[in-house]
Formats: sequence, C-alpha cells, structure tokens
Amino acid sequence: MKRIILVGSVACGKTTLCQRLNGLEQIYKKTQALEVINHTIDTPGEYLEHRSLLQALVVTSVETEQVLFVQDAAQERFMFSPGQAAAFSVPVAGVVSKADAATSDQIRTAGALLALAGASPVFVVSARAGQGMEALARFLEDGALPVKKEAENG
Repeated sequence: MKRIILVGSVACGKTTLCQRLNGLEQIYKKTQALEVINHTIDTPGEYLEHRSLLQALVVTSVETEQVLFVQDAAQERFMFSPGQAAAFSVPVAGVVSKADAATSDQIRTAGALLALAGASPVFVVSARAGQGMEALARFLEDGALPVKKEAENG
C-alpha cells in the first residue's frame, strides 16, 4: 500500500478508516497526535481545524505518496479551502466518509466540495460498514482509478 496521510476535521472518520485499511479492530479513540500505523499516518482533526497547525500536515505529507482528504458526508461544516490540495507536494485524493449515515444529496455535496478543494479522485466509503473500501484499497495498492457505475453518473 502507498504511504498515506489522512487529513480531515475532528470526528470525520479518519481513525476508523485507518483501522479498516490496516485490518485492525475498529475501536473508537480520539487521535491526540500524529500516529503512524503501517503505511498510514493518522492525524488529529485539530491540525486541519486550527489554521496555525496546517503547516504540520504539509510538512508531514512530504514523507508520504498520497494525501487523503476525508470529509464526513453528513457534516455540515467543510474545513478544506478551495484549491487546498495545491499546498501538498504529493497527489491528493478525497474520501467521503460515513456514507451509510448520509443522504445521497449529502454525499454528492461532500464529493463536490472535496473536488473543489482539489482532491481527485473522490471515493465514497463507510469504513465501519466496509462500503466502498475495495475501490479505495485497490487505488492505494496500485493507483487504479475507480470505474464509475451508471448510477453514480446521474
């Protein structure tokens, strides 16, 4: 798997996603500091939410091959700025998380906002339920882009 860093707000699902990607038991815990788990760097949401800490994410990402912007589909606040992916020297993909707890409109909006931030491609997942994880895992293994289904295009 590529070396990745997970970036997103508090409680957006970064740790659950990290646990699922690494085949670990899913246990809720608040990430307090940067944590390296296999090839994944899990970050505290405060690093994105407090603008003075953003530079730590950019600097840490230099040691990775891929940044994943993670957005909770049902969360109404969006912490990524338009074009924010340009601040990183490695590719940035997006992950709409908690898809099992969101409406299709919320999922569509979260995906559009991640694209506006410069994340591409954008994956829709529920790490807790396993939904969408196969396509994301395949992308992180070999860089294969997801194939859009006709229903997703509508």
